[in-house]
Amino acid sequence: MEHLEMKEIESAVEAILFASGEPVQTERICVALEIDQPTVEQVLQRLMDYYAYERRGIRLLHIEDSWQLCSAPDYADLIRKAFEIRKPAKLSQPALEVLTIIAYYQPTTRAYVDQIRGVDSAYTIGLLLERKLIEECGRLQVPGRPRLYRTTKAFLRAFHLNSLEDLPEMPGMEADGQLRLVIDAPRNMPIVRGENYEKTHEAPECIQRLRKEKKPLR
Repeated sequence: MEHLEMKEIESAVEAILFASGEPVQTERICVALEIDQPTVEQVLQRLMDYYAYERRGIRLLHIEDSWQLCSAPDYADLIRKAFEIRKPAKLSQPALEVLTIIAYYQPTTRAYVDQIRGVDSAYTIGLLLERKLIEECGRLQVPGRPRLYRTTKAFLRAFHLNSLEDLPEMPGMEADGQLRLVIDAPRNMPIVRGENYEKTHEAPECIQRLRKEKKPLR
């Protein structure tokens, strides 16, 4: 009887994730099914392992405190062909530079990004906002109250990270006095609700030298 109950829980969790199409918090699943969090997490982990081990056409992603169903990366090309999904434009080197700075210094302002790169980043930040890789998260409490930016769950999904704690160590200075990007996304990304964040770019060579003597405002 206990086994049947667990199978019913698995089926219910699977149905919730499928119907959502978006990341679902563990707590929401617990409330919906009226069961404790350890049990839900056990079921989610079993489903994740099952999809991967059995080489199913779907995968279960764990993103911070949420879970989401998506297609298996191996079938991305077939899915595009079936639904005529166009490949998104590659992230440019400036976009990767800006994304790296925000990822490691979030929450941060455009002025801080500009100071590190040495050029205006307004256009690039706008593109990253459109791709939902970054988002606004308030304002810095200084004169002018500039907007603060941080990465999103879509960023974590795109780079196959469970949380920001999974980011590689902060890049160190190279011999040429420049920082090198160390975050890198896989070539085949899961397709989620018709979107495909795909790695088809090489890591940029550098980000401008950080000022060592005094820490600039973010």
